[in-house]
Amino acid sequence: MNSFFTHLSSILIIILPYLVSSQTCQNTCGQVPIKYPFGTGAGCGEPRYTPYVTCTGEQLTFTTHTGCYTITTIDYSNQVMYISDPTMSTCSCTQPSKGFGLDWDAPFSFHDSTVFALLGCSTTSSPIYSVSEDGGSNGNTTFPMCDSEGGSVCSLLYSCEAIGRLSLPITTCCVYTPVDLGPSFEMDLQKLQCTSYSALYGFNGQESNPAGWKYGIAIKYKFNYNNDYPTLCATCEKSGGVCGYKSSPDKAFTCNCPDGLNRTMDCFYGGTWSHGSRSIPWKAEALSLIGFSWFIMLVFV
Repeated sequence: MNSFFTHLSSILIIILPYLVSSQTCQNTCGQVPIKYPFGTGAGCGEPRYTPYVTCTGEQLTFTTHTGCYTITTIDYSNQVMYISDPTMSTCSCTQPSKGFGLDWDAPFSFHDSTVFALLGCSTTSSPIYSVSEDGGSNGNTTFPMCDSEGGSVCSLLYSCEAIGRLSLPITTCCVYTPVDLGPSFEMDLQKLQCTSYSALYGFNGQESNPAGWKYGIAIKYKFNYNNDYPTLCATCEKSGGVCGYKSSPDKAFTCNCPDGLNRTMDCFYGGTWSHGSRSIPWKAEALSLIGFSWFIMLVFV
């Protein structure tokens, strides 16, 4: 009899940790839902994105060589991530900034909806400006790197009280498309000799009211070269799992399930546990086994 209870206890000791273990990869970070290709930690999401998008506590953060930025929301249907830069200027606050840049090898690009406005640029030494070919003292300055249709954005920004207090002429503002400003992933205000910048990704139906604009940076991402959503990941998510990858060099796909285990396919039928070759049953089966074990104990007692 003692031997029976010893074996029964061993079974329970093996099974119980899997029932109470929590899911390693979470599907939310604070108030922001987390879906592929992003993850909440190492081994979660797509490995290419792990160095750039992280979840610390309740804060989802985007990291580049220019700093760390809060991710305010992610539009998964259109594959756009929106971030906020605390050093940029808005209609309500103006402050100096070093600029913003994406890592050259990162799987991101600026979304077309993002409008950048350089503020307080030097009209005499900034590479944005050039003198007309006549070379005379009265030569007209041109703006080869500015968007000619962005004048209204500059005019409205400079009408804001916070920016207006600086008493800067409108000519020190330049709206540009990132690809026209050297590397498409870099905006170095020191090299451009501008004091600050403002970024917006929508006018919120208030084109003439800069106080109501959507300030921030919209960043585009792709799932892969063909931009196809991975079939394995879709299957994993339908079963209640979160897409992840192994820590081994091959970075093979895994499905992180609610019981805390990683499986090769989905959470419905168990699959293979990533830490070994044995099959791990789904939680319902384990519960049935424990119920049967308790029944045997009561009978023998």
